[in-house]
Amino acid sequence: MAPVSPHSARLGPFDARLHRLRKRRAAGGFREHAFLHQRAAEDLAERLEAIPRPFARALSLGGGGLFGAAVARRPELAARIGALTETDAASGAVQLDPEHLPFAQASFNLIASPLALHWANDLPGALIQMRQALKPDGLMLASLFGGDTLNELRMALLEAESELTGGASMRVAPFADLRDIAALLQRAGFALPAADRDVTIVRYATPLKLLADLRIMGETAALAERAPPLTRSVLARAMEIYRQRFRDPDGRVRATFEVITATGWAPHETQQKPLKPGSAKARLADALKTTEHSAGEKSGE
Repeated sequence: MAPVSPHSARLGPFDARLHRLRKRRAAGGFREHAFLHQRAAEDLAERLEAIPRPFARALSLGGGGLFGAAVARRPELAARIGALTETDAASGAVQLDPEHLPFAQASFNLIASPLALHWANDLPGALIQMRQALKPDGLMLASLFGGDTLNELRMALLEAESELTGGASMRVAPFADLRDIAALLQRAGFALPAADRDVTIVRYATPLKLLADLRIMGETAALAERAPPLTRSVLARAMEIYRQRFRDPDGRVRATFEVITATGWAPHETQQKPLKPGSAKARLADALKTTEHSAGEKSGE
């Protein structure tokens, strides 16, 4: 594993060491409570089922072993994947940082990353390293939280802090949007790049149950620029605003999670070439559809 210098850990919006610490603290109950990560791992495995080809060497970045478990539940897919190396930023047999991959070029036929890359300070660099670690015509599949994630919590905290203190700090991590990811895939040199989004609405008994879930999943904001401690009065006001603005008729509150899935291939001469500009018969906007659905109820118990 390549070492991370004290300075490189803070070159960006996130504190990499703080993120790893929170992931380690959450590792004990991660699999039992990380329902969004479970969903993302299952989605990547389902997408792979539709690609009828073998992957002799595969790498999983992040996910706490959930991707390997999702593959194992699909015997036909598991038979097409040879050696699978599972890694994570803070837990598992192999711990490494997606921004500092220690692998030689052209090492893998497949790289899958369920809900890990949204914590990368250098996302373009991480994508370039993933493309370089793929063999020609190798596949990269990655999911990460998108810009609409936790919009309700972000709005409630900003409004409450501004109202009570006259200023506001960033307390929910920034996330890339769909257009950002599509552009970054091209910038990283992937062939046939594609990105789509899925929006999940989770309903909680109270906003505090949402905060508890985020802690259990190790997904609380590990920001490099530390905000002043959140006072009880500001937190209480934020939870009040949350209930007022985002409560359903039955009293439960909504939380939005947007998951962007990125797909790209390491270039190879046999791949299909893109159409010439102006020759397409359908608009890209019509192909990129958003699916919105509920992931069920969360009581936090």
